[in-house]
Amino acid sequence: MSVARPPLRIAIAGLGAIGLKVAQALDAGLPGLTLVAVAGRDKSKTAAQAAALRCAPAVLELSALADAADVIVDCAPSASFATLATEVVDAGRMLMTVNAGALLRHLGLVARAQTTGARIVVPTGALLGLDAVRAAAEGKIERITMITRKPPGGLDGAPYLVEHGISLAGLTEAKCVFEGNAVEGARGFPANVNVAAALGLAGIGPERTRLQIWADPAVDRNTHSIEVEADSARFSLRIENVPSEENPRTGKITALSVIACLRGLTAPLRVGT
Repeated sequence: MSVARPPLRIAIAGLGAIGLKVAQALDAGLPGLTLVAVAGRDKSKTAAQAAALRCAPAVLELSALADAADVIVDCAPSASFATLATEVVDAGRMLMTVNAGALLRHLGLVARAQTTGARIVVPTGALLGLDAVRAAAEGKIERITMITRKPPGGLDGAPYLVEHGISLAGLTEAKCVFEGNAVEGARGFPANVNVAAALGLAGIGPERTRLQIWADPAVDRNTHSIEVEADSARFSLRIENVPSEENPRTGKITALSVIACLRGLTAPLRVGT
């Protein structure tokens, strides 16, 4: 006998390159999930996007999402993370966020979630191998290094480049524009290296996770290479992500990762850690 459960109510903050794809997937149908609300900076644009869906969700302010849904998917710009995440955690809801870099700056929310019953979920995003990293972290990891290579246009406007007067105009060969840890990288490149923040959270911590960022005119994909040295395994991982047409800073696979993460909330079979 099958047990009927009410669908999980999903709300999405931000209908940009990631959020709109997630909304369209939910609208097309993900078992056990229903899209009930969306929010965006441009309310009229958000309303038009919502109206184009088969089952138009309510268009709300960010502050109203926590009361409207069981799971709030944060695809909004990182500047709104603190306010949105605090409201969701205080309401005891599930926050699924692509803003891992912003989460690093507000890790007190994790302790707060323990008292309210909330959960914070970070999808794999544009990275691969987080299952292996999480498993290795149950033992002892000696070292994790990540090297990111992006087309110069995908790094334009990054705060670190602006602050240090680094210009990528007319670049004809690969240039290392940053070397440090994942905390510093997430702060200096908030729209680019959420993957490094997620890697740090999954493994030995963002302070110990080493990161290099290269602007490379020879690549047309956002490329991430990871090397892990642990007592249980030594492994190297590499992924080349096709940039989104809407936002070259974001890989197409990021939205698909969020969709897969949502699907896993109600799927009868889950594969992977």
